[in-house]
Amino acid sequence: MSEQIKAVVLAAGKGTRLQQEGITLPKVMRRAAGRPLLDYVLESLDFLPREDIVLVVGYRKEDVLAAYPGYPAAEQSPQLGTGHAVQCALPLLEGFGGDVLVCYGDMPLMRRETYESLMRTHREEGNWCTLLSGHSEEELPYGRVVRDGAGRFQRIVEDRDCTPEEKAIRELNTGVYLFRADPLRECLSQLRCDNAQGEYYITDVPALMLARGGTVGVCDRCIPEEMLGVNTPAQLAQVEELLSRRS
Repeated sequence: MSEQIKAVVLAAGKGTRLQQEGITLPKVMRRAAGRPLLDYVLESLDFLPREDIVLVVGYRKEDVLAAYPGYPAAEQSPQLGTGHAVQCALPLLEGFGGDVLVCYGDMPLMRRETYESLMRTHREEGNWCTLLSGHSEEELPYGRVVRDGAGRFQRIVEDRDCTPEEKAIRELNTGVYLFRADPLRECLSQLRCDNAQGEYYITDVPALMLARGGTVGVCDRCIPEEMLGVNTPAQLAQVEELLSRRS
């Protein structure tokens, strides 16, 4: 299974809201239950050899690289969004024609089994892109997965852009994707930054693939706790409690 997959782990963030405590580590190096957040992510990806896992680093990159030697690394500077982060990794994927898993270094609760479910769905359906979704009754600030009347993927609507009807959708986009490498390269080159943040978003890629005639599927196997990321001290404490409970 691992021979045709490479992973891109987004790990460039500063974690500004976490630094109100006076700790200046990169976000993925903040510790929960005694280990850096990134440690848990890489452990869940241990079905891949480390040479097939690209770390996209940025803020205080030397701290991340010193802690995780042997992983290919791409620098994102400046940081212009999630789509830009994956663009920065492309030189390290040159000539690769398999599938590219995109995930986040600050989501330590994601399990290996969930990544594997995503891969199975992707291959069984023959998709250009398969995104990982989950259902939650919490009011999380995540994009909503909009499907058509037949249940097929239509688009992702960011939380801040949702209509009241879309806001009521309980299927959330986790931000984890599996892409075919060649269509991914083509669609990344078409991303635009004409938004309020002036950034390039990986969430725009599935719709671009649909427009090019590709198939986009959804694997709705993520349980609510797995989709939790860490942006604030309160979220770090929540994740730490859940990790401690697991162990």
